[in-house]
Amino acid sequence: MRLSVNATRMELLRLRKRLLLARRGHKLLRDKQEELMRRFLEIVGKLKALRKEVEENLISAFKLSAYISMSLPGYKIKNIGLSQPQRLTIKKTQVRIMNITTPKFEIETMPEPFTYSLIETPFEMDAFAETIKNMMPRIIELAQIESAIVILADELEKTRRRVNALE
Repeated sequence: MRLSVNATRMELLRLRKRLLLARRGHKLLRDKQEELMRRFLEIVGKLKALRKEVEENLISAFKLSAYISMSLPGYKIKNIGLSQPQRLTIKKTQVRIMNITTPKFEIETMPEPFTYSLIETPFEMDAFAETIKNMMPRIIELAQIESAIVILADELEKTRRRVNALE
């Protein structure tokens, strides 16, 4: 892109300052892009390991659920689910990663899983309830990591566009 400028010394000094500022801004944006990419890849690594763990636990929980649904009628399973006196409550806070705000979820109250009749339900119900209770913090952590990845990917894309525009 050619600029039409006056050929004066003042104009030359002003253009040199603009060029210096643009180069410094480009270097800072490139550094930001590299650090964002490093953090992004680090979080993606955590996500892969956590997702694999959660999926394995979910498979075992679904198998237990299938056993339960074969031995109990649907209305009893629904009544057991609705009879929970407590609900899971989650607190959302903000965490900053390189001046980018990402959500952080924390469990405030975890309901007690054994609020059903132990006589009328199959023993798989105990294992299912315990599995779900143990998985809940991991699932919430997975949601936190996935939302952070989406936000970081969006910011990385914006930074990449700015770097390319300055080049």
